[in-house]
Amino acid sequence: MSDSQNEQAPQERYERFETTAEFLAALDRLLAEDGRELRIFDPDLVALRFEAPGRIERLRAFLAVSRTRRVYIAVHDTDYLTKYSPRTMHLLAQFAHAIQVQRTHQEIRNVQDAFMVLDARHYVRRPVAHFSRGAIGLNDETEALAMLGRFQEIWSASYPAVAPTTLGL
Repeated sequence: MSDSQNEQAPQERYERFETTAEFLAALDRLLAEDGRELRIFDPDLVALRFEAPGRIERLRAFLAVSRTRRVYIAVHDTDYLTKYSPRTMHLLAQFAHAIQVQRTHQEIRNVQDAFMVLDARHYVRRPVAHFSRGAIGLNDETEALAMLGRFQEIWSASYPAVAPTTLGL
Protein backbone atom coordinates (compact mmCIF):
# COMPACT_ATOMS: atom_id res chain seq x y z
CA MET A 1 0.00 0.00 0.00
CA SER A 2 1.41 3.42 -0.89
CA ASP A 3 1.81 6.25 1.60
CA SER A 4 -1.10 8.16 0.04
CA GLN A 5 -3.40 5.16 0.54
CA ASN A 6 -2.28 4.83 4.17
CA GLU A 7 -3.08 8.49 4.79
CA GLN A 8 -6.62 8.00 3.47
CA ALA A 9 -7.38 4.87 5.51
CA PRO A 10 -9.27 5.69 8.70
CA GLN A 11 -7.19 5.40 11.83
CA GLU A 12 -8.13 2.47 14.05
CA ARG A 13 -8.73 3.63 17.63
CA TYR A 14 -9.36 1.72 20.83
CA GLU A 15 -10.05 3.47 24.13
CA ARG A 16 -11.05 2.08 27.49
CA PHE A 17 -13.52 3.71 29.83
CA GLU A 18 -14.06 3.13 33.53
CA THR A 19 -16.87 5.42 34.68
CA THR A 20 -20.50 5.95 33.77
CA ALA A 21 -19.69 9.41 32.38
CA GLU A 22 -16.94 7.96 30.17
CA PHE A 23 -19.25 5.17 29.02
CA LEU A 24 -22.00 7.63 28.07
CA ALA A 25 -19.45 9.83 26.26
CA ALA A 26 -18.29 6.77 24.30
CA LEU A 27 -21.90 5.95 23.46
CA ASP A 28 -22.45 9.50 22.18
CA ARG A 29 -19.26 9.27 20.08
CA LEU A 30 -20.51 6.06 18.52
CA LEU A 31 -23.88 7.64 17.70
CA ALA A 32 -22.05 10.54 16.01
CA GLU A 33 -20.17 8.22 13.63
CA ASP A 34 -21.35 7.75 10.09
CA GLY A 35 -22.98 4.41 9.47
CA ARG A 36 -26.09 2.64 8.25
CA GLU A 37 -26.96 -0.10 10.75
CA LEU A 38 -26.75 0.14 14.52
CA ARG A 39 -27.10 -3.05 16.52
CA ILE A 40 -27.64 -2.88 20.27
CA PHE A 41 -27.56 -5.70 22.78
CA ASP A 42 -28.25 -4.73 26.39
CA PRO A 43 -30.12 -6.50 29.20
CA ASP A 44 -32.77 -3.76 29.55
CA LEU A 45 -31.47 -0.48 27.98
CA VAL A 46 -31.39 1.26 31.38
CA ALA A 47 -27.64 2.03 31.31
CA LEU A 48 -27.86 3.54 27.81
CA ARG A 49 -30.07 6.37 29.08
CA PHE A 50 -31.89 6.87 25.81
CA GLU A 51 -34.46 8.96 27.66
CA ALA A 52 -31.92 11.78 27.99
CA PRO A 53 -33.03 14.46 25.51
CA GLY A 54 -29.60 14.76 23.86
CA ARG A 55 -29.18 11.03 23.39
CA ILE A 56 -32.63 10.46 21.94
CA GLU A 57 -31.96 13.35 19.55
CA ARG A 58 -28.72 11.69 18.46
CA LEU A 59 -30.66 8.51 17.71
CA ARG A 60 -33.33 10.49 15.87
CA ALA A 61 -30.66 12.32 13.85
CA PHE A 62 -28.98 9.01 13.01
CA LEU A 63 -32.26 7.63 11.64
CA ALA A 64 -33.35 10.84 9.92
CA VAL A 65 -30.32 10.95 7.60
CA SER A 66 -31.71 8.23 5.34
CA ARG A 67 -34.67 5.87 5.10
CA THR A 68 -32.14 3.05 4.72
CA ARG A 69 -30.74 3.47 8.23
CA ARG A 70 -31.69 0.76 10.71
CA VAL A 71 -31.51 0.10 14.44
CA TYR A 72 -31.78 -3.44 15.77
CA ILE A 73 -32.18 -3.84 19.52
CA ALA A 74 -32.02 -7.11 21.45
CA VAL A 75 -32.83 -7.09 25.17
CA HIS A 76 -33.47 -9.63 27.91
CA ASP A 77 -36.25 -7.54 29.47
CA THR A 78 -38.55 -5.04 27.74
CA ASP A 79 -40.23 -3.57 30.85
CA TYR A 80 -38.01 -0.50 31.11
CA LEU A 81 -38.51 0.28 27.44
CA THR A 82 -42.28 -0.17 27.40
CA LYS A 83 -43.10 1.28 30.84
CA TYR A 84 -40.50 3.95 31.56
CA SER A 85 -39.19 5.13 28.19
CA PRO A 86 -41.80 7.32 26.51
CA ARG A 87 -39.26 9.18 24.35
CA THR A 88 -37.78 5.94 23.08
CA MET A 89 -41.24 4.50 22.41
CA HIS A 90 -42.16 7.68 20.52
CA LEU A 91 -38.99 7.29 18.43
CA LEU A 92 -39.95 3.67 17.79
CA ALA A 93 -43.39 4.79 16.57
CA GLN A 94 -41.90 7.59 14.46
CA PHE A 95 -39.36 5.27 12.82
CA ALA A 96 -41.31 2.00 12.93
CA HIS A 97 -39.89 1.07 9.51
CA ALA A 98 -36.33 1.42 10.79
CA ILE A 99 -36.25 0.08 14.37
CA GLN A 100 -36.78 -3.49 15.47
CA VAL A 101 -36.80 -4.62 19.09
CA GLN A 102 -36.50 -8.26 20.07
CA ARG A 103 -36.41 -10.07 23.40
CA THR A 104 -34.03 -12.92 24.02
CA HIS A 105 -35.28 -16.43 24.65
CA GLN A 106 -34.98 -17.71 28.21
CA GLU A 107 -32.07 -19.99 27.30
CA ILE A 108 -29.67 -17.08 26.72
CA ARG A 109 -30.80 -14.66 29.40
CA ASN A 110 -27.64 -15.41 31.39
CA VAL A 111 -25.53 -13.55 28.78
CA GLN A 112 -23.98 -10.71 30.79
CA ASP A 113 -22.14 -8.45 28.36
CA ALA A 114 -23.61 -5.50 26.48
CA PHE A 115 -22.51 -3.85 23.27
CA MET A 116 -23.40 -1.67 20.33
CA VAL A 117 -22.01 -2.19 16.84
CA LEU A 118 -22.26 0.39 14.07
CA ASP A 119 -21.96 -1.34 10.72
CA ALA A 120 -18.93 -3.58 11.01
CA ARG A 121 -16.53 -0.77 11.90
CA HIS A 122 -17.28 0.79 15.29
CA TYR A 123 -18.40 -0.55 18.65
CA VAL A 124 -18.88 0.14 22.34
CA ARG A 125 -18.62 -2.89 24.61
CA ARG A 126 -19.04 -3.54 28.31
CA PRO A 127 -17.93 -7.07 29.27
CA VAL A 128 -20.34 -7.02 32.21
CA ALA A 129 -23.48 -5.00 31.51
CA HIS A 130 -24.00 -3.99 35.14
CA PHE A 131 -20.68 -2.11 35.21
CA SER A 132 -19.69 0.95 33.22
CA ARG A 133 -16.20 -0.36 32.47
CA GLY A 134 -15.56 -1.22 28.83
CA ALA A 135 -14.11 0.05 25.57
CA ILE A 136 -14.91 1.86 22.37
CA GLY A 137 -13.37 0.84 19.08
CA LEU A 138 -13.48 3.09 16.05
CA ASN A 139 -12.55 1.79 12.61
CA ASP A 140 -11.72 -1.56 14.21
CA GLU A 141 -13.25 -3.84 11.62
CA THR A 142 -11.76 -7.04 13.03
CA GLU A 143 -13.33 -6.72 16.47
CA ALA A 144 -16.50 -5.04 15.18
CA LEU A 145 -17.06 -7.89 12.71
CA ALA A 146 -16.69 -10.44 15.53
CA MET A 147 -19.22 -8.50 17.61
CA LEU A 148 -21.57 -8.32 14.65
CA GLY A 149 -21.43 -12.11 14.43
CA ARG A 150 -22.17 -12.35 18.14
CA PHE A 151 -25.13 -10.02 17.71
CA GLN A 152 -26.48 -12.22 14.91
CA GLU A 153 -26.34 -15.22 17.26
CA ILE A 154 -28.22 -13.30 19.95
CA TRP A 155 -30.74 -11.99 17.39
CA SER A 156 -31.36 -15.54 16.18
CA ALA A 157 -32.12 -16.57 19.76
CA SER A 158 -34.71 -13.83 20.25
CA TYR A 159 -38.20 -12.92 19.09
CA PRO A 160 -40.11 -9.71 18.21
CA ALA A 161 -41.16 -8.11 21.46
CA VAL A 162 -42.08 -4.43 21.25
CA ALA A 163 -44.62 -2.94 18.88
CA PRO A 164 -44.46 0.75 17.94
CA THR A 165 -48.02 1.32 19.19
CA THR A 166 -49.91 0.05 22.20
CA LEU A 167 -52.19 -1.90 19.87
CA GLY A 168 -49.25 -3.52 18.14
CA LEU A 169 -50.30 -2.12 14.77
